[in-house]
Amino acid sequence: MFGSQDLLIALALGLILFGAKKLPELARGLGESLKEFKKATSHEDPPAVSSSGSAVAPLAGRRCPSCQAGIQADWAHCPRCGTAVSGASRDAP
Repeated sequence: MFGSQDLLIALALGLILFGAKKLPELARGLGESLKEFKKATSHEDPPAVSSSGSAVAPLAGRRCPSCQAGIQADWAHCPRCGTAVSGASRDAP
């Protein structure tokens, strides 16, 4: 697919377009954005937070039918995958 000549031409064009001082900054920004993307897409459940700001444990028996994440009694959608959950009580305080 890509040979060594293709990579050299791409690097030369990048050097011409962005300059020698800008290339390390661009590479650093790309690395940081990839790190943030990996952290955001990790498969850990985010901690549930109540309206008062304190962490709340999910209801033990209620799970998302799609991803099996714990769901609060008054939630209509799964916070992890966004799937609508049937039987959610919207009148709960």
